[in-house]
Amino acid sequence: MMIPDSEKFITEAVEKYSDTVFRVAFQYTGNRCDAEDIVQDVFVKLLDKRPPLVGEPLKAWLIRVTINRSKDVLRALARRRKAPLGYALPAPQPELYEEVFDALAQLHDRDRTALYLHYYEGYTAREIAGMIGGSERAATKRICRAREKMKKYLSEE
Repeated sequence: MMIPDSEKFITEAVEKYSDTVFRVAFQYTGNRCDAEDIVQDVFVKLLDKRPPLVGEPLKAWLIRVTINRSKDVLRALARRRKAPLGYALPAPQPELYEEVFDALAQLHDRDRTALYLHYYEGYTAREIAGMIGGSERAATKRICRAREKMKKYLSEE
């Protein structure tokens, strides 16, 4: 049985990018259940919209949609002012990395996202600017300031 092109496109996108989408969503929400829901929402949106993108532009589109959906979820939670249902405790981290995760948690969402996209996903400042908004120079400054804040937080501990 041959899979039609549209099904093949969606299947390949899910296989290739679902981990990245989950990590970005989890970074924003800090909640595994919410992040999993966001992953589903993002790929449903991909199924509905089917943007004519492949490769890195598709990945960038998915990250942008994930960031927007994560912000929507956080706004909805803030309006309800309740703990999310099924709140999952973060997975235990090795003691060696606890300080780093604590320092990352103190950063603003956009700073944390810029660092993640730059160091973990390997995006350039220009690409990051397109995903989180602003100019290339602003993205570069955001990365530099976030690094400085991380150094400051880590040196205080």
